[in-house]
Amino acid sequence: MPTWHYSRKDVDPARSAKAMMWDAPISLKEAYEIFKIIRGMKLNEAEKLLEEVIALKKPIPYTRYKLAIAHKRQLPDLFPKWKSPIGRYPVKAAKYILKLLRNAKNNAEVKNLDVDRLVIVHAAAHKGMYLRRWMPRAFGRATPKIGTRTHLEVIVMEV
Repeated sequence: MPTWHYSRKDVDPARSAKAMMWDAPISLKEAYEIFKIIRGMKLNEAEKLLEEVIALKKPIPYTRYKLAIAHKRQLPDLFPKWKSPIGRYPVKAAKYILKLLRNAKNNAEVKNLDVDRLVIVHAAAHKGMYLRRWMPRAFGRATPKIGTRTHLEVIVMEV
């Protein structure tokens, strides 16, 4: 049976809380772009940002996986650090990551940490397994249908 560990080990367990999600049915590329933006944010700000992404009010800037993606006019003003007008609204990935952040918040409450002072110090996405299926087509053919899975991990720390 395989084991899974957090990719960052240098956090103080008394001041931090962790959350992990295996095999989330979202794109690794979208999870990477969201985590790049929320890493270093306060937990409440990140939750608010993801709720606005789900409501299609704020786009997420794409910096690595950005070929053939439309520009959004409001992006350079929203995120001046990234200076990228290219972005999207990754709603499905934002829903799963918001659920993960709420799990980390609940874990912090169990450890009696101050929720208003929590900062996301680590957020990472790793490639999970692929689900291969076959879709029957006309004239005896079949085409592959490949579903992707992603492993997510978040560590929040009280500052």
